[in-house]
Amino acid sequence: MPFDIASVRGLFPVLGDGWIYFDPQAGMQIPDSVASAVSRGFRAFPVVAGTHSPQARAAAATVDDARSAVADLLGADPAGVVLGSSRAALMAGLIDALPVNAWLNRNVVLSRSDDEAVLLPAVAGAARHGTQVRWAEIDVEDGSLPAWQFAEVVDDRTSLLAVTLASSVTGAITDIGPIAGHARAAGAHLLVDATTAAPYVPLSMAELGADVVLVSAERWGGPRVAAMVFADPALLSTLTRVSMNPAATGPARLEREPMPSAMLSGLIASIEYLSRLDSSATGSRRERVVASMDATYEYVHRLLFYLVNALTHLSTVRVVGPDVHRVPVVSFVVRGVAAVDVCTRLSDNGIAALSGIPSRALEAIGVDEIGGAVTVGLSSYSTPYEVDQLVRVLGSFG
Repeated sequence: MPFDIASVRGLFPVLGDGWIYFDPQAGMQIPDSVASAVSRGFRAFPVVAGTHSPQARAAAATVDDARSAVADLLGADPAGVVLGSSRAALMAGLIDALPVNAWLNRNVVLSRSDDEAVLLPAVAGAARHGTQVRWAEIDVEDGSLPAWQFAEVVDDRTSLLAVTLASSVTGAITDIGPIAGHARAAGAHLLVDATTAAPYVPLSMAELGADVVLVSAERWGGPRVAAMVFADPALLSTLTRVSMNPAATGPARLEREPMPSAMLSGLIASIEYLSRLDSSATGSRRERVVASMDATYEYVHRLLFYLVNALTHLSTVRVVGPDVHRVPVVSFVVRGVAAVDVCTRLSDNGIAALSGIPSRALEAIGVDEIGGAVTVGLSSYSTPYEVDQLVRVLGSFG
């Protein structure tokens, strides 16, 4: 599984600016192929699908191609791919589409590990209907989400269970298998937010066992477009239409408005980019995606081990959950220094990192009481030299 870091970095013209980007949670850098696809799309598709002009027909074909590309990313059926501007917009649409019997005398189960984009629409929907919200709590020692507790919080009144595959602040990976089992036993729909994991690991709807999976392309180098993927497209017909088009069918029923075709062109190009990270990968796009993500996983996890090991050897740095099973995302605190001040010094040295991410997980751990946490994430273009530079600057706080 060859992974040529030099070739991968060559796909990102912005990396020539001298900065080190450890902030993919805010948006991964954009490959040139994706930027070019969006630019061409804006010129070629000034209209949306719906009329009979050549441009409108081409726009409609782009929508179909985008659904197929996301399906290849997840091993899914294109007929179950709903497209939207963001996870929050798609989640709000799903909440509005759920039938009344999903709310009355029912409960929804959420986790402190999830992002606000998933949590806020669900909490708001529950409040509108007077539905109980039950919370799965994180382990404050390492930031992980223990699966055993779902046996207690999920019952036969649970209609929706939402959980993240990997935390966007600690990187901790959730053991979805047992949770999916509890959801099936209770007759609840399981929604998995795989956004943070998507840039690093091959994803499979069948292996996740989820009814719905959320991903957002800006995390792997795509435009700010999100997808909500249904394992069984037939489930869509049981949901209330939220589209402004009364004639909408299939996944379009959950899309309030058509997405700009230019952005969908970028989405397609970004998944093509993922499929080419392993130069030796062959076969269908789905097969190439899986092979490339396997190669990416191997590379970034070697680099992750190096990063965590280096951080834990700094006397002033405390890593949240140093031994947790994670994707390459890490939060840490520097003793006696507020996170925003740490990020300022990193920025002064040409390193982009994040602080102040709204996170119920970090709040539960208690980092807000000591000035917050710094969050860094690796990407397919990250290098050991960049990790060394990060550690060098952090060492200056000693």
